[in-house]
Amino acid sequence: MSLQIYISGKYYDKDDAKISVYDHGLLYGDGIFEGLRSYGGKVFRLQEHLVRLYESAKAIWLTIPISIEEMTKAVNETLKVNNLSDAYIRLVVTRGAGSLGLDPNRTSNPQVIIIADKITLYPPEFYEKGLDIITASTIRNHPAALSPRIKSLNYLNNILAKIEGLRAGCIEALMLNSKGEVAECTGDNIFLVRRKELLTPPIDAGILEGVTREAVIEAARAAGLTVREIPLTRHDVYVADEVFLTGTAAEVIPVVKIDNRTIGNGEPGPVTRDLMKRFRELVRS
Repeated sequence: MSLQIYISGKYYDKDDAKISVYDHGLLYGDGIFEGLRSYGGKVFRLQEHLVRLYESAKAIWLTIPISIEEMTKAVNETLKVNNLSDAYIRLVVTRGAGSLGLDPNRTSNPQVIIIADKITLYPPEFYEKGLDIITASTIRNHPAALSPRIKSLNYLNNILAKIEGLRAGCIEALMLNSKGEVAECTGDNIFLVRRKELLTPPIDAGILEGVTREAVIEAARAAGLTVREIPLTRHDVYVADEVFLTGTAAEVIPVVKIDNRTIGNGEPGPVTRDLMKRFRELVRS
């Protein structure tokens, strides 16, 4: 049986899952999304993801046509319909079909789309040996232009930075904000370990407030680590003892080289390995 895609209350075979070419989600990137993971058939921190989704919708004046309770049920049902236990779920809400103009008042029927499938973001060896990344010249969108806390369908900013990384032979890239401070990577938040403290950029550095980021901060504090959310520069990254990234799809993954500079001793460090282990235990619990 092919994958079943949920679109606004009905299920369609993957090849038959379609929306209008006049949908403003396609025409203008006018919509929002969330990426979620399920472990053992249970979605990790589903409510946190849905709260962020509905807040993103409110921020762009988009009314999601179903309640959070109905959305919760739809996500869980989509997993069951596809007989998936450990999966990646992409939840998308578009503005709906309208005219070729920008006016959102001329759109109707926002589309709710739920895709559940397998995902392997990074090969297993990178979790054991660590990533090599670069700093992209493409900076994060200015937060006064588009809030980074809105997970919108327009990801061109991140994609351009991702292309820079790929062309340099790296599968991830670090992005700076308009002040030249460290923000986040194209799809992941970043953490540094320095003198046994865990450092990460604050929300006002222009980053997405990651669900996995928050879970790792909680796990680190439970382990007795001091966690500081402070402005960081590339210098801080270069001299860090350890660096790792967090994200729904990536989970926790070490970084051992940035801009051809070796981080620490060039291997995933003890704090990173401990937090990787703690996170895996958390999602399996």
